[in-house]
Amino acid sequence: MSTNLAPETAGAIAQLRDALRRFAAERDWDQFHSPKNLAAALTVEAAELLEHFQWLKDGTTAELGPEKLAEVREELADVLLYLIRLADKLDVDLVAAARDKLGKNALKYPAEKARGSSKKYTEY
Repeated sequence: MSTNLAPETAGAIAQLRDALRRFAAERDWDQFHSPKNLAAALTVEAAELLEHFQWLKDGTTAELGPEKLAEVREELADVLLYLIRLADKLDVDLVAAARDKLGKNALKYPAEKARGSSKKYTEY
């Protein structure tokens, strides 16, 4: 499995980071954007995302339907934006962190052991 992410991904994340910086600065919200507050907001948005799947049988795209899928799209955007803002405040390069984590996961979950299994790596 390749752990390389396209360079345009890093560029897009940097553009979103810069736009979020401007957005917060224009509203004087930086004072509220501590890592703790951003982590809490991220958790709230992730819970709002999960709420769309709460009582679905399988949680498939077909089960969501177009209207709910549009709402899920917005929640995904909220999660991404808070994640980018939090990473910015903590000076974390998300693309580098994701590459590193993919590499670690590839070692924890080798394809020959993990294929078709939902077991945690400690259960092999």
